[in-house]
Amino acid sequence: MKILVVDDDLELLGLIGFALRSAGYFVVEAQDGTRALEVFEREQPDLVILDVNLPGMNGFEVCKRIRAQDTTPVLMLTVRNAEEDHVAGLDQGADDYLTKPFSPRTLLAHLRALHRRAGFEHPATLAAGDLRLNPEDQSIFVNSTAIHLTNREFRLLHYLMANAGHTVSVERLTTHVWGYESAGDRQLLKQIVHRLRQKIERDPTDPRYLLTVSGVGYVLRPAPPPAAPNGEGRTENEPQ
Repeated sequence: MKILVVDDDLELLGLIGFALRSAGYFVVEAQDGTRALEVFEREQPDLVILDVNLPGMNGFEVCKRIRAQDTTPVLMLTVRNAEEDHVAGLDQGADDYLTKPFSPRTLLAHLRALHRRAGFEHPATLAAGDLRLNPEDQSIFVNSTAIHLTNREFRLLHYLMANAGHTVSVERLTTHVWGYESAGDRQLLKQIVHRLRQKIERDPTDPRYLLTVSGVGYVLRPAPPPAAPNGEGRTENEPQ
């Protein structure tokens, strides 16, 4: 499930994003109302977490514009607990309300409730070739054999499989796996890629699924070609 988080507080934005990624969600972010609508149009998220107090266009107006075109669930955030804010948010089409400060456990509980109402109670299985990723227990099935993934392996593979066929930059991957504070750790990312190849590739030295795009990032092939005999047909995207 993809979630759009909108907040102008970078620290809180990072904390929410990290909590959601740790729980297995895809996260896209925006820091103001105008940008939020642009990201919503481009990414088509399954759920929106929206702060009320945004620079420029406030959260009420963003919610109103989202609701005018889509039924995507919206959870609104505010630092105030005034009844008029709750009423205003619900009047603009918000599905739920959460007052700051809140714990990650409380946020996730609200999201699970919204999932149930929207029919997303069970995370969807992702597939690519002979791979089947099960978000519920963080396992990858390779030719019907279940293999357990660590939290970071799961977050990385989950993101790549959701963007199968598209190159994802190192910066986007590190932000997704670790969050803002640890973003940019390229060596650790390479280590996780190496471990994933050991788990999903027939020959980790000649990967068919998880490829390196030199100088950019990584791409997961949605349907890798048949293995060539004697190592023939190696692509230019050598593992790093």
